[in-house]
Amino acid sequence: MPLGDFLVAYLRRLGVKRIFGIPGDLVLRLFSQLGERGRWKIVTLSHEPSVGFAADGYARATGALGVACVTYGAGGHNMVNAVAGSYAEHVPVLVISGGPGDEERKFGTLIHHQARTIESQLNIYREVTAAARLIDDPRTAAEQIDDVVRTMWREQRPGYLEIHRDMVDRLIDVPRDIADETHPLGLEHSNPQKVREAARDAAERLDRAERPVVIVGIQTFRFKAQREVLALCERLRVPVLATMLSKGAVPMEHPLYMGVYMGAHSPPAIRKRVDEADLVLDLGSMLTDIGSVKQSPMSERSIRAVDRRVDVSYHTYTDVALRDFVRALLEQKPRARLEKVVYHDNLPKPPRWLSELPARGGRAARVKRQVPPPSRARAGGGTVRVAEMLQVLNRFLDGRRDFVVVAESGDMLFAGIDVRVAGRAAYFAQGFYASMGFGVPGAFGVELGLGKRPILLSGDGAFQMTGPEIAHARRHGLRPIVLLTNNGGWGIFRPVVKRQSILEIPPWPYAELARLWGGQGERVTSGPELLAALERAERAESFALIEVMIGRTDLSPLSRKYIRLSSRQGQAKPASGRRR
Repeated sequence: MPLGDFLVAYLRRLGVKRIFGIPGDLVLRLFSQLGERGRWKIVTLSHEPSVGFAADGYARATGALGVACVTYGAGGHNMVNAVAGSYAEHVPVLVISGGPGDEERKFGTLIHHQARTIESQLNIYREVTAAARLIDDPRTAAEQIDDVVRTMWREQRPGYLEIHRDMVDRLIDVPRDIADETHPLGLEHSNPQKVREAARDAAERLDRAERPVVIVGIQTFRFKAQREVLALCERLRVPVLATMLSKGAVPMEHPLYMGVYMGAHSPPAIRKRVDEADLVLDLGSMLTDIGSVKQSPMSERSIRAVDRRVDVSYHTYTDVALRDFVRALLEQKPRARLEKVVYHDNLPKPPRWLSELPARGGRAARVKRQVPPPSRARAGGGTVRVAEMLQVLNRFLDGRRDFVVVAESGDMLFAGIDVRVAGRAAYFAQGFYASMGFGVPGAFGVELGLGKRPILLSGDGAFQMTGPEIAHARRHGLRPIVLLTNNGGWGIFRPVVKRQSILEIPPWPYAELARLWGGQGERVTSGPELLAALERAERAESFALIEVMIGRTDLSPLSRKYIRLSSRQGQAKPASGRRR
């Protein structure tokens, strides 16, 4: 069958429902075929990085394959940063790129969009994907496509297919095993004997422990083990913590959820509880420079399951997948505890006006009385503390289960750690790769995947990167609510940069732009105004942008803590006897 027809049929069998992309001359034939014959909803945006972020957000939210289709060179190279983030955080995004035809390559002349060589783009993607292939042989094309997809799904990382424009209509061989396969994808299985031994060893170690804690990591999300991990936590009945990468893997309203563990940056009660634990059960956490557990993977105080390996104190078991390990551990029926768990965050005591608000039923009228007239708010030049903004948002989200939260990088990445939103898979952020610009397109992907309305936390600097993509919201039927903190620049760097002028950005009229782009936009300068604006945004039929005016040097509580501790760690001590 023609390669284009095969690709359409193959992706449909995988359950692909949407394709994100931007058409271009070297991919136009394939792009059109995907749209016409696949009958998918094609989500186009204004710039390829946003396409990559949106496909990433969709894959994070659904646990399914994200698919992006772009042109060669100028399009494919634009996507690299977004795909690198997907690789770093185990998100399965399939990138399909066009390219120059065989005849064009034979002449040896430079092709427009070409970088160093025809193969430059392919070589770049080999660095940021689990598998990357140029599909140029009709005899092996189907097998190569299948191999790329299987590899990326097994590793839960991006994959790359480069299909040059003269290959789309070429007849290719489709092996019988690929044509007849009804369940083509699956996660890699474990060695059964090693799984049993690891589970038995871990259960014995857990039963001896008196004060264990559980840290749920990002691989719980990516390797589809949320249900099993939650069942194990409920069996053990001990404090459960997330990491900066895995926030949302455990429902935040769950009675065992204690909060987010970030090492020395954690709330004091969380840090104390982990330090006092005689055993840390770490399920799928990546060791990063922010918030990793202090002990090494092989420690008397730890059981660590990550990357198909389980370390039980000083015993190591390889070829053991996380989900298989947790299922086997449940079968061992480790003993339960009766510890009472209290949730903790980094926020100070809420302001009096917020504490005195009545229950949700009578809130709107009370807020309305406290909002100053618009003219007075403008004249006073008031600002909202970031901590108060988070407290207001938590109050708004209390009892609402039809929202999810997406955090942009920068100060809002740290701010998002202190947001509490109900439901499973209710929070999304690039917690490790942390690329600014993820926010708006990532929120699009999340909303398209889950159908829930996202509330996006974004600074003004990050919004100026990809924020204008919000203009596409109406035509795609999307209604995100953007909380945009306006401090006139790259605020998170102000405490550590002496030359402040390099942190300035143009003063955009954000609320006015939102209205011009077809949404609801308003500016707020106080906490009560913000709560009332959130309630108006909830009723809006379009997207909404709330411009929250904050002080130039104000930051979230966690950012302040992180910068303070990092600056202390960065102060090098002089060597003994050496002059400075």
